[in-house]
Amino acid sequence: MTSRKQRILAAALVLSAIAVTVSLTGSAGAPEPAVVGHDHAAMSAKGGDHPVKLPESLERRIGVTYAVATEGLLARDIDAVGTVTYDERRLVSLNPKIDGWVEELLVDYTGEEVRRGQPMLRIYSPSLVAAQEELLLARRFRDRTREAPGSRAAANAEALLEAARRRLAYWDVPEDEIRRVEETGQIRKGLLLRAPAGGVVVEKHAQEGARIVPGAPLYHIADLSTVWVEAEVFEKDLSLVRRGQEALVSLEAYPGDTFVGRVTYVYPTVSVETRTGRIRVELPNPDGRLRPGMYASVHVSTHPTAKSVTVPRTAVLNTGERAVVFVRRSDGALVPREVRTGLSSGDRVAILEGVQAGDTVVSSAAFLIDAESSLGAAMKAMRMDGGPGTHTGHTLSGGEAPAAVAGHAGHGAG
Repeated sequence: MTSRKQRILAAALVLSAIAVTVSLTGSAGAPEPAVVGHDHAAMSAKGGDHPVKLPESLERRIGVTYAVATEGLLARDIDAVGTVTYDERRLVSLNPKIDGWVEELLVDYTGEEVRRGQPMLRIYSPSLVAAQEELLLARRFRDRTREAPGSRAAANAEALLEAARRRLAYWDVPEDEIRRVEETGQIRKGLLLRAPAGGVVVEKHAQEGARIVPGAPLYHIADLSTVWVEAEVFEKDLSLVRRGQEALVSLEAYPGDTFVGRVTYVYPTVSVETRTGRIRVELPNPDGRLRPGMYASVHVSTHPTAKSVTVPRTAVLNTGERAVVFVRRSDGALVPREVRTGLSSGDRVAILEGVQAGDTVVSSAAFLIDAESSLGAAMKAMRMDGGPGTHTGHTLSGGEAPAAVAGHAGHGAG
């Protein structure tokens, strides 16, 4: 059985159930017939559905309500989930530029807060010792050539001294330490490495006595005064998110509290598995309450610039192949119209085609009306196929007979 025939059968069963309910709940003393008529000449151009006309008494019984299509700005609220992470611009590493061994750890645990320039560890490096010796030799050579200023030897001696200073500076030896070596003539075998930025130590790889090589990360330091929230947004909502939009963030760790941030980046890719794209929200974190790894919920409100016609969500029937809205004509008949929907927000949905502002639409029980309309179209199809009998309408009787169901009055002899 095709899906179309299945829907027709289901519609017939629904209407039969309505008829029985009306029969059982009708007044015994004064039965009130309710006639459902079909205007076969005014069928829907695309769907082949029939207009439906219901008496007011039946509308009340099955709960039919109406709403007016309005024109206005439809704001879309986007909800997403994500996690708190580091601000990558405020994440730095402490890496040595020379090889050697760790002599002393001055910051020896993860999570310690440090300030910029704070001593982190002291290392021993034979290369550093050799560079200091070269510095002292260049200084002595420069001092001996001072007796012949302007000579080629004096110029060479000054160039050698500057080269020795630069070499130590490239290894992050502070300028005051270089000056101390020159003035005292004392060589230090250890080099003090300092924090390149303030923040919290989030990773520590240095161990006392361990050998180090150039470029090996010893510490990772994160400044948590600002953090990011990276959230996953459904693909259909990505076009509504823009940089600079305000975002409200709530966290499970602080129920009832809301943190205000800004969307600073929308990633240019979409996950094939989840059909979501990532957005980045930047949040100030002066008191350190927001910690990387926390679960976060993100709420972004969009601000549309163009007006659109909207109807209640319940007014739109989606069959998978099309969307239909029943519009009430001036004579009371309910006409099915195929529509093209747009954005939705809350209990409203935008209608791009099919309904105009001011139209009165069915906002509840529309599925029952759609079943009756589809059934009327099926009856006509049966006549066209040469089926037994012809039918022009369905009468739901409110009489006493409990077996009353949707009946069909023939146009002529079958």
